[in-house]
Amino acid sequence: MTSNQFSWTFTVGRESIDVNGHVNNVEYVRWMQEVAMRHTTNVGADIRTAAAGLIWVVRSHEIEYRLPAHEGDEVRITTWIESVERVSSCRRYDFRRTKDDAVIASGKTKWVCLNRKTGRPAAIPEHLIAMYFDDSTTDQ
Repeated sequence: MTSNQFSWTFTVGRESIDVNGHVNNVEYVRWMQEVAMRHTTNVGADIRTAAAGLIWVVRSHEIEYRLPAHEGDEVRITTWIESVERVSSCRRYDFRRTKDDAVIASGKTKWVCLNRKTGRPAAIPEHLIAMYFDDSTTDQ
């Protein structure tokens, strides 16, 4: 079961560049968080998650770096939910440089759903899962 895809395109700024002259590896984690939040907001799940008294936290990130990105590069990150279990989901990411469609990185995050009040794992409601699986692709 794979969700609809969501893409976010942006230009790499100077603040993302490290002493080696390319994007710092920490930026990829920040971008993964940002595109996941944009996807969630785009489908309206941010409001419904809060209304259900739930929050999402990261259990783990995994990133494979393939090519460097540099200041001024336009990058498109596409994300989707690859799988959903009772209290967790696995989200995938594809990072591409738009000028040549080269894959610069790929990644995945294991997210866990928690009850906001208790901080304990909580079952993901079906209506929240369904919000991501509508057969469309969205770009932002």
